[in-house]
Amino acid sequence: MDRLMNKHVPKVGLVSLGCPKALVDSERIITQLRAEGYVMSPGYEDADVVLVNTCGFLDSAKAESLAAIGEAMAENGRVIVTGCMGVEADTIMKAHPGVLAVTGPHQYEAVVGAVHKALPPVHDPKMDLVPPQGLHLTPKHYAYLKISEGCNNRCSFCIIPSIRGDLVSRPVASVLYEAERLVKAGVKELLVISQDTSAYGVDIKYATSKFHGREVRAKFYDMAKELGELGAWVRMHYVYPYPHVDEVIPLMAEGKILPYLDIPFQHAAPNVLKAMKRPANQEKVLDRLAAWRAICPDIAIRSTFIVGFPGETDADFEYLLQWMKEARIERAGCFKYEPVSGAKANELGLPQVPDEVKQERWERCMEAQQQISAEIFQSKVGREIDVLVDEIDEENEEAIARSPWDAPEIDGNVFLPGETDLKPGDKVRVRIVEAEEYDLVGERI
Repeated sequence: MDRLMNKHVPKVGLVSLGCPKALVDSERIITQLRAEGYVMSPGYEDADVVLVNTCGFLDSAKAESLAAIGEAMAENGRVIVTGCMGVEADTIMKAHPGVLAVTGPHQYEAVVGAVHKALPPVHDPKMDLVPPQGLHLTPKHYAYLKISEGCNNRCSFCIIPSIRGDLVSRPVASVLYEAERLVKAGVKELLVISQDTSAYGVDIKYATSKFHGREVRAKFYDMAKELGELGAWVRMHYVYPYPHVDEVIPLMAEGKILPYLDIPFQHAAPNVLKAMKRPANQEKVLDRLAAWRAICPDIAIRSTFIVGFPGETDADFEYLLQWMKEARIERAGCFKYEPVSGAKANELGLPQVPDEVKQERWERCMEAQQQISAEIFQSKVGREIDVLVDEIDEENEEAIARSPWDAPEIDGNVFLPGETDLKPGDKVRVRIVEAEEYDLVGERI
């Protein structure tokens, strides 16, 4: 026992940047490292080495990644870089030549190998235990479930396929067994993520695999149906409005999965969508949204839009605003276009939109969406719904929860004044008594 007490336990610090897909990559890395006897350090000062999981989607994200690497170098000095910006190893090494190693996205073996080289493991199977569901960086009551890597789309503003490659779907049994382990460990909400969730399985020709002795197809509907039987909230992110998505809406109406779809529309004007290399028939999308709402009136659509894309005219922007008013998206974010290095949009030869025009369009887009969201959520007052508690705010004496229409971190909250006896992960029935700009206020029933 003295030998174990005196043995130095290797400690690894972690800085995870970017989207939920990158967060899942970080979770896989720390699960592997923890299984090998490493301990995660909460700060720079105690860490023997620091991992920085970078984002490289936009130039601003790359700048943030380089700044995070610089901070880790200054605070600790022993840094390993991984993630999407890892494909630009020369840029990273030029900015920070003292970095120990650079690996790309979802190169788990490579980054773990780099940690081994910089900090050899000291493993004792009697002392080092990892729970069967792995380790997670999210709160215990919800978890991201990544179903695939890469993307087959070639949107002109996006460099993800050049970073993460084409679509590679996981076998459906692997997805379902992981989801089952998470639910058994206490996870109350599964957030399904990928680059293109509705394209799941197309690369493996929807191959079947056995889940508890049953053959299940690797297809969006089949996966959603199976996940809906596990007893947790199931929330679908990054879904493109392909026709086969229609099949999933009845599952929402039946309460099997949450009435929520995250659909990255990006724009509505045909000229802009064509330049973006996105599906350009938004009238059909409006018809599809109406059909979905007829089946499941409670469905909430969240989306993102880009303003200031090269060649976007005043008429294109007005078209977008009008489309938003007709579509009545419940939740939406708006971004000003950034010319990402390596994106095909830079080669289109279209006129650039001035920064001040981008800013003005962004403000108008956000104002229009705020009005739409406020009207929709005002209609929720008086409704009785289930909410999931995320945290207890002791200072303000209230619980902070989310409705089925709200994803963590990106959407709104349901505030429950006076409910300090609850705990994160509790699911409670509430009556909505007030609607604010982005949030709801409820009282426990």
